[in-house]
Amino acid sequence: MFTGIVQGVAHVATITDRPGLRSFELAFPPGFDSGLEIGASVACDGVCLTVTRLPAPGRACFDVMQQSLGLTTLGALVEGSPLNVERAARDGAEIGGHPISGHVDCQGQLLAIRQPENNHVLRIAVPASHMRYVFAKGYIAINGASLTVAEADRRERWFEVWLIPETLRMTTFGHKQLGDALNIEIERGTQVVVDTVRDALDERLGPLLPALEALLAQQGRSVDELGAAIPLPRG
Repeated sequence: MFTGIVQGVAHVATITDRPGLRSFELAFPPGFDSGLEIGASVACDGVCLTVTRLPAPGRACFDVMQQSLGLTTLGALVEGSPLNVERAARDGAEIGGHPISGHVDCQGQLLAIRQPENNHVLRIAVPASHMRYVFAKGYIAINGASLTVAEADRRERWFEVWLIPETLRMTTFGHKQLGDALNIEIERGTQVVVDTVRDALDERLGPLLPALEALLAQQGRSVDELGAAIPLPRG
């Protein structure tokens, strides 16, 4: 598990392709690999990867299957590419963000960038299949960083996050450009509640559910928002 608090930016040192597998050697920021061992987990742009080799101080190797390369942005990395990294959380560690599994749900696309004073705003599009789990003031993980959704437009399938200067300093977000792909991990608690409410409504309403969805759509709302309105215990 990870906390979503990015601990630094690594860079791709080398890439080696083998049948069905791609190996990355990453160069870490100073001190990041202290105590790192083979078999340890590291979130690389939000993807949980396992250390396979430690070729030199400040470096580690990771193997990535073709399926993961296709589902995430890792398949587009080249030598020199920067990426957010975080060590696995330890028992009793402070969770400054929210619990993250490192299992990416989908890719989003950067639609717009705004830069109000001392802020950096990203507007990101996601597939409709996952937009149902994105709500204003809810959590979401983008390239491994735990962020709070500021605004969400379900009809147009985008949401916005606001980044402070410290977040830009510690991550790669300040270098992202329009059209760039981003790894998205949905907050699991929200997903469970939304799916549970939808299943319950489907079971009880049956053929009437489409009528309810149409009525809510006329008001600019959705069935999924009913699930998001249920408070989740935090702890």
